[in-house]
Amino acid sequence: MVYYGQTSCEQDTERYLDVVKYVFSSYKKEVPLVINTMGWVKGEGLLLLIDIIRLLSPSHIVQMDVYDWKAMAPLTPEYVHLTPGLYTKGKQQAKCKQMGTSGAENWKSSEEEGDASAPEYKLLYVHPEFPRAGVAGEARVHSGILRDMSILGYLGQLQSPDIGAVLPLHSLVPYQVPFSAVALRVIHTDVAPTNIMYAVNASWVGLCRIPDEIRCQTDGPVLLTQTPVCDCLGFGIVRGVEMEKKLYHILTPVPPENLRLVNCLLLGNIAIPNCVLVGQQGVEGEIPYVTSDYNYSILGSGKLKKKKHFKRREYAFECDY
Repeated sequence: MVYYGQTSCEQDTERYLDVVKYVFSSYKKEVPLVINTMGWVKGEGLLLLIDIIRLLSPSHIVQMDVYDWKAMAPLTPEYVHLTPGLYTKGKQQAKCKQMGTSGAENWKSSEEEGDASAPEYKLLYVHPEFPRAGVAGEARVHSGILRDMSILGYLGQLQSPDIGAVLPLHSLVPYQVPFSAVALRVIHTDVAPTNIMYAVNASWVGLCRIPDEIRCQTDGPVLLTQTPVCDCLGFGIVRGVEMEKKLYHILTPVPPENLRLVNCLLLGNIAIPNCVLVGQQGVEGEIPYVTSDYNYSILGSGKLKKKKHFKRREYAFECDY
């Protein structure tokens, strides 16, 4: 597993391909492999998909069309063979001089002979006919809700297995990690070294392992100049930063035997669900990590919205039972 750190690869498609290559390199081909690609199939997204098909050389491709939408061409082997991707070139069709049909069979292009790069796979084209398939905007909203649920489920491992009240984050005992023990990198944006601890505090981080040994002349923090493509062993929340003792306080359900391998913290553009922060119980005064006295004109700041309820949207569709 690699922590990409963003919900969309649009801003850094090159690193996305590097991540795909890294993960695929560990596939031993002893069992079948199912690859679930993204839903980004317009513009550069389609070109990136062609790159991925060339890179991974699948035996079958299942292409699901969208109801009443014909904009995307079938991903046939011929189409992928000829179409340029975002980083790969398509095979150009040979241009032959105009001639009579009698001599055409004697003319062969060098590109047509022994072309090992031509993809060989079976295309399974599925055309689902159900209402609202592929409606723009809804997938993004649903994926955000599912992502928050996934994070909450992951954090649920920090709770006691006994049935009882859910403990807020400030009631859980964190791990203490010295600055000098782990390297630090913010993936999605540039942060000045003087502001790095403000960015890391109360953030969701990937707990990773880089092959290089952490060598620090001082007591840290250790800052990486480039984002590594490396193993991710799990996730955690930096609950606090203790500057005096040079310690990160990290909450994570990753078992201690795996934490011993972690030597890198990657901070991406994945936010802790708002309900974790604004729903902390038993706190008098200001809620930890949440303030009402702040200048929202500062770059990078924003308001947390507290969703009190979800209103179900009603649709009137004819259904066959």
